[in-house]
Amino acid sequence: MGGMNESSRTYDVVLFGATGFVGVLTAEYLAAKAPEGLRWAIAGRDTTKLERLRERLTEINPECAVLPLVRVDVAERASVRELAVNTRVVATTVGPYLEYGEGLVAACASAGTDYVDLTGEPEFVDLMYVRHDALARDTGARIVHACGFDSIPHDLGAYYTVKQLPEGVPLRVDGFVRSNATLSGGTFASALNQFSRARQMLAAQAERRRNEPRPIDRTAYAPTGTPHYAKEIGAWALPLPTIDPQVVQRSARALARYGPDFRYRHYAAVKTLPFAVGGVVGMGALFTASQVPPVRRWLSGRLKPGDGPDEARRAKSWFSVRFVGEGGGRRVYTEVSGGDPGYAETAKMLAESAICLVRDELPDTAGQVTTAEAMGDALIERLTKAGITFRVAAER
Repeated sequence: MGGMNESSRTYDVVLFGATGFVGVLTAEYLAAKAPEGLRWAIAGRDTTKLERLRERLTEINPECAVLPLVRVDVAERASVRELAVNTRVVATTVGPYLEYGEGLVAACASAGTDYVDLTGEPEFVDLMYVRHDALARDTGARIVHACGFDSIPHDLGAYYTVKQLPEGVPLRVDGFVRSNATLSGGTFASALNQFSRARQMLAAQAERRRNEPRPIDRTAYAPTGTPHYAKEIGAWALPLPTIDPQVVQRSARALARYGPDFRYRHYAAVKTLPFAVGGVVGMGALFTASQVPPVRRWLSGRLKPGDGPDEARRAKSWFSVRFVGEGGGRRVYTEVSGGDPGYAETAKMLAESAICLVRDELPDTAGQVTTAEAMGDALIERLTKAGITFRVAAER
């Protein structure tokens, strides 16, 4: 699969940014769950930190005592290129990706190396498409962004929902997200950074639109919904301005199974009206504040990258994404749910995505692709085995 000769590469999977908050959780997941014979390594720019992490991983799995450490610094292009050339799949947690991510995408596209990340930054994804998709298609590299809570539950959840509906008819799917989890510093920094770059984000989007071919015989769109009370789920629905609806729309454009005419809307579900109003006001206030550099700096000082909720807090966290899908006279209710979305489950999703690209029989894809397009059923099966629930709640 992909454009690579597997035996000529030193590693199957390298986790880059392994010593960061989500990086450590992903490394611990791999130490505990990596399949037999997977040749994996951890990478980062500080060898001392990598050695300390390896000691910690060896407590989980004694075989990690000989886990390879790879020194890579995004500022040193040669080290990034070498990482790409020697690896079948690079999984990176090094964000904000707009700041640190492009060199690795470029190196993977050029070397025919599969790439997975955790970005939720639309501007980054659009720029990477414009600059590196064509080369990745040529070399067979699969560039898969947003392989964490952004956007796997939403992308694969919409895909799973579509598969419960009739083929060849117009389909409508709405997703409603609920969670009790807290943010980490890195996630907060990414969100602030995005909000402060609304103009650049729109410019990148427009540039992508000019470059991207669209299917001739089908339409897929993801309009922003309006705040409303959603009877289907018994909660207030607030439009969520995340990357997820864009990813779902891309999957729908890539895969004929979504039908001739597909629409997706994405919401946060909140139980009470004060929360709903607070959510809209809070997002609005954060957006406005992030436009003012001194305020943005003060806000970013509140929660630094690398800080995140502790294990006790993560153990109590959960998420649920409910989907309502209709088409061809049928209506289905489905749900994707799991534990702590931002960290524990995100680490699991990133690790399983990388393993899936290495180990599973997958459709033949290349270039910038979504999780539904590149991995679909195989990844749903892996995540289900790993404890994330995909289920049909009701149908009529």
